[in-house]
Amino acid sequence: QVQLVESGGGLVQPGGSLRLSCAASRSISSIYFMGWYRQVPGKQRELVARITRGGSTNYADSVKGRFTISRDNAKDTLYLQMNSLKPEDTAVYYCNAAGLLTTMPNYWGQGTQVTVSS
Repeated sequence: QVQLVESGGGLVQPGGSLRLSCAASRSISSIYFMGWYRQVPGKQRELVARITRGGSTNYADSVKGRFTISRDNAKDTLYLQMNSLKPEDTAVYYCNAAGLLTTMPNYWGQGTQVTVSS
């Protein structure tokens, strides 16, 4: 069991930046996948970025070159640096922890709202 708490969301103008943080209740050093997802009302939750235990990363095409995911295992924290934000980035962003196998449980944070508007 791991509890995840996101923070850092807010209102920002197009072209601005935000950094999201996800604090875990236990060590994340043994968790294979840590990721960020986002969801807009009425739409399915989608993967934004994911990072493995070894530091390999994957990004949605829509955020490549603008967002950077990282993890600090010593601080039990996951980050998402969001630059050059666009209105279409507006969503609730969720932190996720998952094992290597799909049969392993997934853990989710409560979400943090990101609104990009002028």
